[in-house]
Amino acid sequence: MRKVSHSKERGKDNTMNEIIRDVQVIRDKQTKAASLHIDADGEWALFAGASIESINRDKPVLTGSGSGIFPLDVSTSIRIYFELVSGSGNMLLADRHLPMSGGYNFRDLGGFRTKEGRYTKWGKLFRADELSNLTKSDLHYLRSIPITSVIDFRARNEAKRTPDKLPPTVHFTYPIAITPGNLSTEGVQANLLKTNIDSHMKHMNRLLVSDPACVRSFRIFFAIVQNNLSAPLIFHCSAGKDRAGMAAALVLLSLGVDEETVMEDYLMSKVYLSDKYSAFIAKYPRAESIFTVKRMFLQAGINQIKRDHGSIMNFLTKELKVDLVKMRRLYLEK
Repeated sequence: MRKVSHSKERGKDNTMNEIIRDVQVIRDKQTKAASLHIDADGEWALFAGASIESINRDKPVLTGSGSGIFPLDVSTSIRIYFELVSGSGNMLLADRHLPMSGGYNFRDLGGFRTKEGRYTKWGKLFRADELSNLTKSDLHYLRSIPITSVIDFRARNEAKRTPDKLPPTVHFTYPIAITPGNLSTEGVQANLLKTNIDSHMKHMNRLLVSDPACVRSFRIFFAIVQNNLSAPLIFHCSAGKDRAGMAAALVLLSLGVDEETVMEDYLMSKVYLSDKYSAFIAKYPRAESIFTVKRMFLQAGINQIKRDHGSIMNFLTKELKVDLVKMRRLYLEK
């Protein structure tokens, strides 16, 4: 355990207000080494464990004062959870972007603040891109969570061509094909000829929440998510940005996360997928919109929901049969 500090200007009474403005745990994708990124005033201590329940609150892995970026001496082979303790309260943490060597857009839906001031639980729901390239170390990492269920939104031919690689802890797999606007590889290639790809992507997001087959698939998705035995659960498609992106948005909205925060999370796919498709986009620059995300894409789907149902909550509860009380009991911290 190390004691670290960065100097801050103190007030006339020689004390510091203990405020945590921002804090994140980041892991390097290649080495999987963790570091704490913190913007704070005052003293703090960080505790760690292989699960939320097993966090060792007797011995901190790091103590410090003020802001900075600090390496963490914790395991790189299994998932670790943290609790930050300061004068302003306690906060549970983990790395949101999982360091998958064979994946790009693999994220934990934990740690989001709701409008009521609660937080989504870490280590329960994960969104991802394709799982066919996961390495042995990736699977060992997922086994440590341990992942129990996997929902695959890809079309049957997509899943057959690049089947999932899963850790042995997975007991339930659910193929729930969602294919609005032909999201298969063949469909993507055909759409390269479209004159306005942005319009196509907006239309596809509208279909995700209005096409009866898509709505039925999301209804099944929420039925699985609301099963007490399903989590920890991964839901994924090929890029983890459109089908999985809409699913993540609907989950966070059902838990009471505000729309702008949901949008910010959606837009992070642009960052995480930049390496995955950079060579293809360099060769076919007109296709960039198919392999990235833009605010207008998700917004088109949200606007469609509001036009058709009056509100997002109406859509969730009446069309998708979401039990908001149960969702929040399962996936929000007390």
